Amino acid sequence: MNPGSNPTVVPGSVPLERPKAKRPLPSFFNDVKGAKLSYSNYVLPASMRAGRWSLTMAWWAVFSAMFWIYIAVASAGAVGVTNTLIGMALTVVTYGAINTVLSRYAARTGLTVSLFSRTLFGLGGSALASLIFAATAIYYAVFEGSIIAVAFHEYFGGSMVVWYGIVVLYAIPLALGGVQNWLDKLNGVLLPLYVAGLVAVVIAATLIRGVPTDWIGQAAASSALPGWLTSYLIYMGVYIMMMYTFDYARLGRQRDEKFLGRVTFGWVFYAFTFGLNGLVGIYIMSAWRIEASETGVVQAFISSLGLVGLLVILISQTRINTANYFLASENLSAFASRVFRLELPRFVWVIVCGALAFLLMLTDVLSYLLKALAWQGVFVTAWVAVALVFIGMNWNKQDRVPDIRPASLKAVSPGAVAWVFASAVGIALTEQTMWPVVSQLTPLITMALAAGVYYGAYKISPPRLISAAGTIEPTEEELDPAITH
Repeated sequence: MNPGSNPTVVPGSVPLERPKAKRPLPSFFNDVKGAKLSYSNYVLPASMRAGRWSLTMAWWAVFSAMFWIYIAVASAGAVGVTNTLIGMALTVVTYGAINTVLSRYAARTGLTVSLFSRTLFGLGGSALASLIFAATAIYYAVFEGSIIAVAFHEYFGGSMVVWYGIVVLYAIPLALGGVQNWLDKLNGVLLPLYVAGLVAVVIAATLIRGVPTDWIGQAAASSALPGWLTSYLIYMGVYIMMMYTFDYARLGRQRDEKFLGRVTFGWVFYAFTFGLNGLVGIYIMSAWRIEASETGVVQAFISSLGLVGLLVILISQTRINTANYFLASENLSAFASRVFRLELPRFVWVIVCGALAFLLMLTDVLSYLLKALAWQGVFVTAWVAVALVFIGMNWNKQDRVPDIRPASLKAVSPGAVAWVFASAVGIALTEQTMWPVVSQLTPLITMALAAGVYYGAYKISPPRLISAAGTIEPTEEELDPAITH
């Protein structure tokens, strides 16, 4: 089609592309300047997609989270290093496979988690999905931000409240720009510095403490389940990465979906994220004989490298929190738009997320953070199962896309009932103490239950698909839910 011609609109279609417009294309960066239009509640046009390496650099910010070091060390302390390595390898395979499917579908359709959830659960269910996603991203921003604050407090002393404030204030401006404008460049520069930091901390710890001779052969604690399975289930607790993947992958170009599925979001990414980070974490914590904790990771880095270790922590947490704030703000915006009909520029939601993160840091966050993440993790695990069932049943229908137009959707669909039911059962199994083994197996049980119940709901009331053909330039009314609903 000639970009300058009047587009032919296929009845009932949702546009996946947009021709050249008279006014400048809106972007995430324009939100900072107060732009009213945002594609967080609309299919992302092909003209606004990011290149494969730009998106890869932005997404690989997640690779440098200290949480991956912490979770590997915690698993090793619980079931031993050998079992953790087996569980880690199985996790890389599983995460790689699931995120290959999710990332390719997101790139193919241009949908966010919120928009896709409209199809799965109806308008009300999509709002709940957005809220859970935003809250989880904020919680992780709190965890990762606290790591920086603890590191600076350990090295310089002073008030933790002041460090919390500094951590939030410097993170907010970095998250204002979108992937296409800033995050890819920032994280592209910081990535090699973080990798160099990992190499340096291993060398320094070895020179100072010597090679920990028993770090691979640490004894596993007794458990009713095989140690490797326990480790695998521990990693299932962070299936929020699947939602992270979906919202980032929709920024990719459809022609790059194979590369995105293998390298950017697939097994290559998780081999580095879980494998490399995990091995480094287990090694240096064993060298320093420090038990697993967020402060223990900080101590190991600073003890090994001093000021350089502090800078490595700063780099790593700066990278991951750009992703946390970016996704938290996008989904908080989608939730507010759907529930309160409140349309504000994205930079406002970044500031709101920063304020919420700071307030949470001032509380005894660890006393309830793990419980909150456990409950939200159940919902997320069930969401992943439902999403995979839907995509699997429609994978070959490349000429069809989900109908996300509010006028065509129910407030609550049978899929939402299946999702909430499976999640409620999962939470009940998590909280019960009569059968500890069942409690440990809850992630697997929840996934199987959610998949089975949603399959039945899909057969009873299949979501509507519409033609993917046709291009159209969205109007302000189409882009702004507060105007149309």
